[in-house]
Amino acid sequence: MESIKRNILLNPGPSTTTDTVKYAQVVPDICPREKEFGGLMKGLREDLVKIVHGDLDEYTSVLFCGSGTINIDVCINSLLPEGKKVLVVNNGAYSTRAVEICQFYGLPHIDLQFPVDQRPDLAVVEETLKNNPDIALVHTTHNETGTGILNPIREIGALAHKYGAVFTVDTTSTYAMRPINVHEDNIDFCMASAQKGLMAFTGLSFVVGRKDIIEKSKEYPKRSYYCNLWLQYDFFERTGEMHFTPPVQTIYSTIQALKEYWAEGEEAKWARHTRVFNAINDGLDELGFRQVIKPEWRTGLVSSAVYPDDPNWSFEAVHDYCYDRGFTIYPGKISTTNTFRLCALGAIDEQDIKDFFVVFKEALKENNIQIPVIYKD
Repeated sequence: MESIKRNILLNPGPSTTTDTVKYAQVVPDICPREKEFGGLMKGLREDLVKIVHGDLDEYTSVLFCGSGTINIDVCINSLLPEGKKVLVVNNGAYSTRAVEICQFYGLPHIDLQFPVDQRPDLAVVEETLKNNPDIALVHTTHNETGTGILNPIREIGALAHKYGAVFTVDTTSTYAMRPINVHEDNIDFCMASAQKGLMAFTGLSFVVGRKDIIEKSKEYPKRSYYCNLWLQYDFFERTGEMHFTPPVQTIYSTIQALKEYWAEGEEAKWARHTRVFNAINDGLDELGFRQVIKPEWRTGLVSSAVYPDDPNWSFEAVHDYCYDRGFTIYPGKISTTNTFRLCALGAIDEQDIKDFFVVFKEALKENNIQIPVIYKD
């Protein structure tokens, strides 16, 4: 097997992949309606539940063809009963996306906003639930990838259940990285895409959630045809197939990525991501960069660094210098602050980050940016 040029992606997905995952896509052509392919998807669906320690009698996974946003769309439009309301606990760009989905479908909702650099106030969340007994669905994001803040999903889920609501969590940037237990974390539905923690490729997304709630949702208003959770689940259960054409090659690569996930192990994989994250933080600290999120609130996967005040600073110039040498950095997603992000996703380890900072320092010097970088008080 010929090795493929290796790029170190420090963006928040898609992530750096192994050559074995890349080559898993090179398979004989097959019609996805064949029983052989349906059998592959059955095992894949079970593995996706096992990663978050779900009981297969209680939880299932439902596959969709699309990017991670399709999961938020599916859960919000499919799981809200007639005459009920969505509560979005919102402290970042990805929970804001859930609010926008509510707006586009015309769904009754509360956009409960908190500052992007702060964790949600649980007392305010509870007060909102108490004052709005028609809330039937609570949604938030586990790791707001725009900043790297870790939200208290276990506590939010407990409050949702206390007031009789279903709890959906966007775990796109934590699934298969930071350990998740759907039972202990009070999660009814979580979601991700193959190109993130599983270190496979774009095109396959999935929702892991409770069978009983999906079956109950059959009676809810049908707000979308392609993005309806019950329709896709029911088709899987009756036929073993996706309702519409699946991303065949991506599914093969994801099955290989799952083999590599189980071989590495949940704890060892999280330890590796933690090594990478610590190396990123050490490198930023050494150069004097400030971060948006204080250390105790960081997810352990995304570092969001503030642009320095140096007039020579140019994210584009630094990005291009690093990109030409095999390293990808990513702009921030905070409307009020200019930031860039370095992420601990993918098939990388601590040495890759040390190698990156050699190049990053060269990029700063090449652009006459002072080290340590300058911030005005």
